[in-house]
Amino acid sequence: MMESGTPLCQLCGESVGSSPSGEVFVACHGCNYPLCQSCLDYTINGGRSSCPRCETPYDHHEVNGESGNQIWKNRVESWKEKKNKKTKSSAKKVPKESNIPLEQQMEEKESPEATEPLSRTVPIPSNKITPYRIVIVMRLIILGLFFHYRITNPVDSAYGLWLTSIICEIWFALSWVLDQFPKWSPVERETYIDTLSARYEKEGEPCELAAVDFFVSTVDPLKEPPLITANTVLSILAADYPVEKVSCYVSDDGSAMLTFESLAETSEFARKWVPFCKKYSIEPRAPEFYFSQKIDYLKDKVQPSFVKERRAMKRDYEEYKVRVNALVAKAQKTPDEGWTMQDGTPWPGNNPRDHPGMIQVFLGHSGAHDIEGNELPRLVYVSREKRPGYQHHKKAGAMNALIRVSAILTNAPYILNLDCDHYVNNSKAVREGMCFMMDPQVGRDVCYVQFPQRFDGIDRSDRYANRNTVFFDVNMKGLDGIQGPVYVGTGCMFNRQALYGYGPPSLPTLPKDSSCSFCCCCCRPKKPSKDKTEIYRNSKREDLNAAIFNLGEIDNYDEHERSLLISQLSFEKTFGLSSVFIESTLMEYGGVAESSSNPSTLIKEAIHVISCGYEEKTEWGKEIGWIYGSVTEDILTGFKMQCRGWRSIYCMPLRPAFKGSAPINLSDRLHQVLRWALGSVEIFLSRHCPLWYGFGGGRLKWLQRLAYINTIVYPFTSLPLIAYCSLPAICLLTGKFIIPTLTNLASLWFLGLFISIILTSVLELRWSGVGIEELWRNEQFWVIGGVSAHLFAVFQGFLKMAAGLDTNFTVTAKASDDAEFGELYMFKWTTLLIPPTTLLVVNLVGVVAGFSDALNSGYEAWGPLFGKVFFAMWVILHLYPFLKGLMGRQNRTPTIVVLWSVLLASVFSLLWVKVDPFLSKTNGTMATQSCNSIDC
Repeated sequence: MMESGTPLCQLCGESVGSSPSGEVFVACHGCNYPLCQSCLDYTINGGRSSCPRCETPYDHHEVNGESGNQIWKNRVESWKEKKNKKTKSSAKKVPKESNIPLEQQMEEKESPEATEPLSRTVPIPSNKITPYRIVIVMRLIILGLFFHYRITNPVDSAYGLWLTSIICEIWFALSWVLDQFPKWSPVERETYIDTLSARYEKEGEPCELAAVDFFVSTVDPLKEPPLITANTVLSILAADYPVEKVSCYVSDDGSAMLTFESLAETSEFARKWVPFCKKYSIEPRAPEFYFSQKIDYLKDKVQPSFVKERRAMKRDYEEYKVRVNALVAKAQKTPDEGWTMQDGTPWPGNNPRDHPGMIQVFLGHSGAHDIEGNELPRLVYVSREKRPGYQHHKKAGAMNALIRVSAILTNAPYILNLDCDHYVNNSKAVREGMCFMMDPQVGRDVCYVQFPQRFDGIDRSDRYANRNTVFFDVNMKGLDGIQGPVYVGTGCMFNRQALYGYGPPSLPTLPKDSSCSFCCCCCRPKKPSKDKTEIYRNSKREDLNAAIFNLGEIDNYDEHERSLLISQLSFEKTFGLSSVFIESTLMEYGGVAESSSNPSTLIKEAIHVISCGYEEKTEWGKEIGWIYGSVTEDILTGFKMQCRGWRSIYCMPLRPAFKGSAPINLSDRLHQVLRWALGSVEIFLSRHCPLWYGFGGGRLKWLQRLAYINTIVYPFTSLPLIAYCSLPAICLLTGKFIIPTLTNLASLWFLGLFISIILTSVLELRWSGVGIEELWRNEQFWVIGGVSAHLFAVFQGFLKMAAGLDTNFTVTAKASDDAEFGELYMFKWTTLLIPPTTLLVVNLVGVVAGFSDALNSGYEAWGPLFGKVFFAMWVILHLYPFLKGLMGRQNRTPTIVVLWSVLLASVFSLLWVKVDPFLSKTNGTMATQSCNSIDC
C-alpha cells in the first residue's frame, strides 16, 4: 500500500507524490487524509471545500501544493526508518533459509490442523426448505387474490366495520411479509473445538487462543440479588479457558457497597470453587444451579475422592451463602451517616447520583492464586463516576465505561457481555465462539457471535412464552442465513474493533487507475471516471454513516505504523482525551500498551476514562461503543455494526451456552415486553430508523433490512390488533358482520388462505424443530402483549417525543406463594392489564348476547351466529393465558372476579333479550325476521 514511504491517494490509488519543496504532499493538515494534488484539485473544482474524513476546510496552501505539516513529516520519516530496519532485519534472515526449498518450508509451517475448518455451515435439507418456500410463495399469491375479493366486495350494511377489518388485515399481511421473508434461507452451524485446541494450544508452546474480557452489569443489589450476580461471576471465573486469557469486569452502576462486599466474598470463595470445577469437569459451573440439579451427580465421575470433595464444597458454599445473605440483611436499612468501609473511611458511593469513579481489582494474574497454587482469572469491580447535570445513558453508558476500562487494563480483542442473572451453563461456550472469531476465513468480517437465551425456573407449559423459542430457534436461524442475527443484549461475544466503529476488512476499496500516473508533478492526470466518483461517494463515512476508520486500508501495518497514518487529533475527537486508550484502539489483536506498564499509572488512567465528562464532544454512543438513544440499545448497536458491512454469527451449542432467569409473573412479563417495545418505538422515531438509515453503499442486505424494520414497527401492530379483537363483540352486539355472503369462489380463497397459514406453520416447525405447543404459546402471547404492552409503548414513545414525558407504570405486589412456580400465580395490579381485560369481558358478553339473541329469534338466526362466534372465540382463546393469570391458581379464583363476571353476563343478557337496545320497538320483529344471512 505504500511505496518508498509515501501513502497512496484514496481516490485514484496512486502515490500522493511530493510537494514542490520535495516533501510528502499533505492534502489535509487536520487528519492527513491521503489525497494527491491532482485529485485534490479535482475535488475542489467539483465543489467540495473540506476534507472528506474530518471535515476540516482546505486552505490555499494546500490547494497550491505547499506542505507545512511538520508532525506528518516527522511521522513519515519515523516510518521510513522503522521500515528500513525491518527490511534489513528480514534480509539477514533470508540466507539461513535459502538452502531449504520453498515447498518444504510451506510443508513444515502448515500442520494438518492448520488447514482444517473450525466451523461449518449446515444448510437446511432441501426436502424441508423447498416445500416451505413454495408454500410461502403460494400464500403470497393467495393473499393477493383474497384481498382482491375483500376489497371488491364491500359490506354495505356494515361499511364501517368492513373498512376497519380491511385496513387491519392489510397491516397484518404486511407484518407477515416483514416477519416471514427474512426466514427464507435459514442455516445451522457446527463448531469443532477440538480442532481449535489443536491449532492454538500446542503442547510445549505458549497458548495462542485470543483473550476475552467478560462484562457483567448490575444496578440495584436489592432487586438483582448479589447471590445471583455472584453465581454468574463464579461461572465465568471457572470457564474452561486459559486463566491468563480471561478477565471479568463487573459494572456496579448503583455504587452499592453491598455489591462491592459480596464480590470480595465471591473472590475468596472462587479460590476453592474454580479448581473444584476444573478438576472434576463440573457442569454448570454456577454453584447455586449445580447443587440444585435433580440428577445423578455421580454420572461420569470415576474419581473416588469426588463424593467427599463435593460434600465439602457444598458445605463451603452454604457457609458462603450465609455470609452473603448476612450482607443483604444488613443492607436493608441504610445508616443515616451512610455506609463505612472496614478501614473506617466513608464509602465513596453513598450517593449513587454523585460519587467518584471506583475501580478495585479483586483477582489478577499476579499474586491471586487458588488453594492449589494455580493462577485465577482477573476480577475487577468498576463503578463509573456520577455527577448531577450529566447524562449517564443507563446501561449503554455503563457498558461503554467498561469498554474503556478493560482496554486500558487488559485490552482483550474480544468482549463477551452477560446480564447479572445469566450464568455460563456450558463451560466451553467461549471456545464455541472462538471457532468463529479465530477462523481466518469466517472471523474477519464477524462483529459478534450471538448465543440463544435459555432460561431456568419457567413453568412446564410456559404460559406466557417466556422462553421465546420461536424467536430464538426460528427467526434467528433465518437471519443467520442472511447477514446474521440481531444483538439481543446478553450472551454475545464481540470483536472489540467493531465496537470502536471500524469497518470490516472487506469494505470496498477503490481500484487503481493504470491509465494515470503521478510519478511526476508536471504530469497531468486524466479526469476520474464517473464510476470511480460514484465508488468514492458511496465509500464516504458521512453518506454511509459507517466506519470511522477502515482497518482494511492499513491492515498490513503494525500498531506503530498505523499511528503514522492517522493523526492524534482525529483520534481524540473520536475516542476522547486518553493517549493510553487511543493507543489500545490500534492494537487489533489486543494486549496492554507497552508505554503504560506501570499498574498505578494504568489504574489512574482507567479512573480517568470513566469520568463523567470523558465522553463529551466525542463519538461515544453516536458511532462507537453501545449506541445511545433507545432503552433497547442492543438492537441499535447491532444495527449500526451491520450497516457498516459487518456480519454476525448465531451459535447454538448442544448444551446451552448461557442460562438466565425470566419474569414468569404476568405483570412482570408485560413490563418486560413494554420495555422492549418502547425501545423499538424510540428507534422508529430516531435518525437510526431502518426505514431510511444506512442505505448508502448497500452494505445492509435487503432481507436483513426487512428484519430490522420488523423489529421497530411491530409495536404499531397493537392499534389494528385492538380494533380487530373488538370487531367480534361489535358484530355480535349489532347483528352485523364484516364478510358478505360467500360465493363458491370466495369460499375457495378463504379455505386456501387458512390451509396456507397452517402449512406454513407446520413446515416451519419441521425444519426448526420447534414444538407445536411452543408455536401456539407464541401466538397467544403475541395477542396478549399486542393489546397491552405494545399499545402502551406506542403512546409512551410518542409522548416522550412530543412532550418529553416519561410515563412510569407502577406495580403493586398483592400476594406470593413459596411453592414451586409460586411467582406464576402472584397477582400484581398494573395499568397494562386494563385493555386485555376489557377485550375479554366485551367478547364474553358478546358471545352471551349472540346466543341470547339466537334463542330469542329462532333457528334461522343460528347460521349467521356461527361465523361471529367463531371470530369471538379466536380472540378468547388467544387471551386465555391472560385470563388464567387474572384468576391465579386453579381452584383459587378470586371471588370478586367470579361475581363481577356472572353479574355482567347476566345483566347484559337480560338487557339484550328484554330491551333490544340495537333494534327499534316498532320494526324490531321485521328486522329480526329479515336478518337471516351472514351479511346482515
